[in-house]
Amino acid sequence: MQGGTVSEPLLEARGLIKTYGQVQALRGANFTVYPGEVVALIGDNGAGKSTLVKTLVGAVAPDGGEILLDGVPVAFNGPQGAQAVGIETVYQDLALAMDLDAAANLFLGREKLRGGLLGALGVLDKGAMRARAVEAFAELGVKLKDVNAPVATLSGGQRQSVAIARSVAWASRVVFMDEPTAALGVVQRGRVLESIRKVRDRGVSVVLISHNMPEVLSVADRVEVLRLGQRVARFRAADTSLDELVGAMTGAIANEGEAA
Repeated sequence: MQGGTVSEPLLEARGLIKTYGQVQALRGANFTVYPGEVVALIGDNGAGKSTLVKTLVGAVAPDGGEILLDGVPVAFNGPQGAQAVGIETVYQDLALAMDLDAAANLFLGREKLRGGLLGALGVLDKGAMRARAVEAFAELGVKLKDVNAPVATLSGGQRQSVAIARSVAWASRVVFMDEPTAALGVVQRGRVLESIRKVRDRGVSVVLISHNMPEVLSVADRVEVLRLGQRVARFRAADTSLDELVGAMTGAIANEGEAA
């Protein structure tokens, strides 16, 4: 839906329900992702954002409702099921192997093997992985002095960029990003936000989960608001304000159904 172009949903949650004991985390939650957009998912703590995301990336099975991909109902068999159809996640803790270099992290769990007998013996093709990593970082404008350096030696912003590049390298449909600028400085936050725009411009949709409302308004095309396990409002970012977003989050206003 980039640039206001109306299209059919790429990924959609309809009436999702999830209960943990006596706690109903999702109460018929809806959520929509359109092709080639950045859509922000916002809400106060306890609104159900994490649970909703976990259902959409295959980490948690909903108790009710349905998830549709390209209009067809799907049931992911774990995160690998979502990854198999081009859905990746950048978690807040980044899930990087700090003792490995950036290239190795890009291929973590998807390592390339050498051809022939060496491959049969499990020998990694480090040259091919390093070349693809350099290419992936360049596509997002990620500048690393040494792709062979352990991730532990990189700055917070560089680590975040490595995690984003890893997800984008494998995602063909959607990348979920959970608080991608948390604990970063101003310059590093700017670089991460620019990476998000570049991901969208490559045709991969981005779901941004964030508490930083100014950043949401600066990078998102649309905003969907979750409150008490339900979607209560949808906005076009260009047509809304910080006050409206806060009002929707707190229950002061609701516009569900008004902004597609």
